[in-house]
Amino acid sequence: MVSQYSEQRVGVFVDVSNLYYSARTMYNRKVNFKAILKEAVGDRKLIRAIAYVIKAESPEEQKFFDALGNIGFDVKSKELQVFYGGHKKGDWDVGIAMDAIRLAQKIDVVVIASGDGDFIPLLEHLRSIGQRVEVASFGRSTSGKLRELADSFIDLDENQRKFLMAERTGRSNDKV
Repeated sequence: MVSQYSEQRVGVFVDVSNLYYSARTMYNRKVNFKAILKEAVGDRKLIRAIAYVIKAESPEEQKFFDALGNIGFDVKSKELQVFYGGHKKGDWDVGIAMDAIRLAQKIDVVVIASGDGDFIPLLEHLRSIGQRVEVASFGRSTSGKLRELADSFIDLDENQRKFLMAERTGRSNDKV
């Protein structure tokens, strides 16, 4: 990663749904969020790590949310919206953007863990105020413009062993 200095203060903002669905669609695997957090921070000072999740009322989700908390994330959740006709929606784009903007004065680096092109205006704004912005996501499902705007990009596709969970073999796995 380019321009990492140990004195940099880092905020990591993880769009859990974006990474989850990218990994599931492309690899039929789960994401190792602990490895992503470690890579995003490096040897710098972590100020805040926030994982944004959608409650879908699945039986395993609370264990997953607790595991995210145990590895250092503040977990923010909201309910899945169900509209007339059955259409479902759940995203945190505005919440992530607002938190990143609010915290920008307290950190040196904003790391957005998502490949969603909806974050392009956020990156443009943060860069316009002199904020260093990094993106961590699966390159194959990341907006090209988002990659282009980032000061540095961690392509999770390049080290699947590190950033994806091992296949389940019946044993529990302590990674998240």
